[in-house]
Amino acid sequence: MKHLFDELSNTVCKITTQKYSTSFSLGILALKPSIRTAIYAIYGYVRLADEIVDSFHDYDKERLLLRLKKDTAEALQEKISLNPILQSFQETVNRYQIDPELIEKFLHSMEMDLQQINYNSALYNEYIYGSAEVVGLMCLQVFTEGNKEQYEALKPFAMKLGSAFQKINFLRDLKDDYQILGRTYFPDIDMKVFDDWVKSQIEMEIEQEFKEALVGIKMLPVSSRFGVYLAYKYYLSLFYKIKRKSSKEILNARVRIPNGQKIFVALKSYVRYKVAAL
Repeated sequence: MKHLFDELSNTVCKITTQKYSTSFSLGILALKPSIRTAIYAIYGYVRLADEIVDSFHDYDKERLLLRLKKDTAEALQEKISLNPILQSFQETVNRYQIDPELIEKFLHSMEMDLQQINYNSALYNEYIYGSAEVVGLMCLQVFTEGNKEQYEALKPFAMKLGSAFQKINFLRDLKDDYQILGRTYFPDIDMKVFDDWVKSQIEMEIEQEFKEALVGIKMLPVSSRFGVYLAYKYYLSLFYKIKRKSSKEILNARVRIPNGQKIFVALKSYVRYKVAAL
């Protein structure tokens, strides 16, 4: 019976999310139950591609990513895949009519990670759009459940939130990206002279994007509003912790938020949400 395989596929995506991200797992739990499976599927798929380019150092990453790209296209066309994560993802894409161009842009940014690129502003924006903003737009198509007018109205805010999340990831992962993977995403910056002033300029961009994103969060359907707000608050707490660190400190250690603090953030966010104090 196919429904057993579908259940298995959805469970694999859920476990993948829980394994890799406590923050997003808690955020998804705050969504309306009927849309959680779709968001798990999107996260599972994105995580699969990320692992190829970030972790599989002893394998042919380019070949593996090309295979994922080919398998994705076939799964979307045939509406079936033997890969549980791809099966759940294609179900979500077809059910919510997610724009295939968003998937193409995402995979293109993953391909960029396989190259040694000296990022200028244009390439930086291109990478962020494909690696983060389009993921937010995929989720937004689920949140708006076919309401195109609502989707278009919320689109710029979803992109701002995705961009802010990604830039925080860049700062959080600076040590591993630079020292292990040899990547430098921030445009026109020599990492040998990465200092507190450069860090503060990046943080100013993030702060502005957070402010703009919050406007859109307040406009989301009730089914997704608190879940997205919770993810926003998690990343905001991580951002504040990064801000308190010096440029030298974040170059030498990955900044983390303990699970206990995440629970505290969740409870505090719920109280603010219930009293409409977003």
